[in-house]
Amino acid sequence: MVNFVSNIPDMDSIYLDNAATTQVRDEVINAMSSVLKSNYGNASSTHGFGRSSKSIIESCRKRIASHFNVSASEIIFTSGGTEADNLVLKSAVKDLKVTHIITSKLEHHAVLHTVEQLETDYKIKVSYVSVLSDGSLDYNHLETLFDTKEKTLVSLMHVNNEIGTILNLQKVANLCKSSGALFHSDSVQSVGHYQLDLSTIPIDFLAASAHKFHGPKGIGFVFIRKNSGLKPLIHGGMQERGVRAGTESIHDIVGLDTALALSYQNLEAEMTQVKALKAYFIEQLKINIEGVKFNGSCSDFDMSTYTLVNVCLPVSEDNAPMFLFQLDMKGVACSKGSACQSGSAKGSHVLTQILSDDDLKKPSLRFSFSIYNTKEEIDNVVEILTELVNSISP
Repeated sequence: MVNFVSNIPDMDSIYLDNAATTQVRDEVINAMSSVLKSNYGNASSTHGFGRSSKSIIESCRKRIASHFNVSASEIIFTSGGTEADNLVLKSAVKDLKVTHIITSKLEHHAVLHTVEQLETDYKIKVSYVSVLSDGSLDYNHLETLFDTKEKTLVSLMHVNNEIGTILNLQKVANLCKSSGALFHSDSVQSVGHYQLDLSTIPIDFLAASAHKFHGPKGIGFVFIRKNSGLKPLIHGGMQERGVRAGTESIHDIVGLDTALALSYQNLEAEMTQVKALKAYFIEQLKINIEGVKFNGSCSDFDMSTYTLVNVCLPVSEDNAPMFLFQLDMKGVACSKGSACQSGSAKGSHVLTQILSDDDLKKPSLRFSFSIYNTKEEIDNVVEILTELVNSISP
């Protein structure tokens, strides 16, 4: 039998990369294991085993929808946020005949690269909202980009995955509605961390992913407002109300449902806990590392999510490339930019938009927190960072 746990980091390692993915809650693992053992019927089958699986899926769908005050029919399960974004953007252009997409240079590559491909393939017009120095978007500029002569879709993420800036979802949704534009938001970093009442926010499409809120990888959902007209990205079956073909992964859907329910059930207490960790981390870095900077508005709790901080360290350009590797060797897990591009030789496309040329040469690292982190871990990381900075500073 293959031992799949032989290469995991030792118990002294510190995981501060929760914006990349989170530890799965024990309750989620137990719920998924129970379903894997007992409910193995194909939900498309008409016999008892299939009906049992179908019942579980629809119960999960209904509970998930209730967190956002929407109908169950508006929740479509996907493999995650990337698929959800692709489904919305591609169908909007192909099937809804959108000819103009408004987005920003700060978006996740699931949006940016898809929009670039659509621009090439369908010759659509793409407009980018100006970015302010603090990493927020220029809402005044956004207003000037609407063109009532063209069918327009706005795609802007709710919480930026690298610097944590929070978009005013209500404001943008209202702007889109008044301008006759569709609105899509990659909300992967906010679902499960913030309450979202989609009955009062006139958004058309929203993407979410379970592994960002202590659920399993490989499962997410897209909220699609009723009568939107979106058509499937994947063909071959009539699952998910004909919008997403393929046999549903029942245990993953149960994991998503369980993780989301626990996240919202414990939201106030867990938000307080994680906020305190972030505040303490920022405070200790300011005390111990002279010249440390916080990118964008990530140190401002009113403008940025409580779950992450993006730190620019006072390290020379020559020593910057090895900094993340040195942290990893000391058992600290974090990201350079987002985890999706930490292995890339290219710099962060987000930080490129907001940092000076001098600061872009220094190492910027994203540290992101969860309920499984402790104050003691923060102390250890600050000590390691301080030692590393002091050992390689000129």
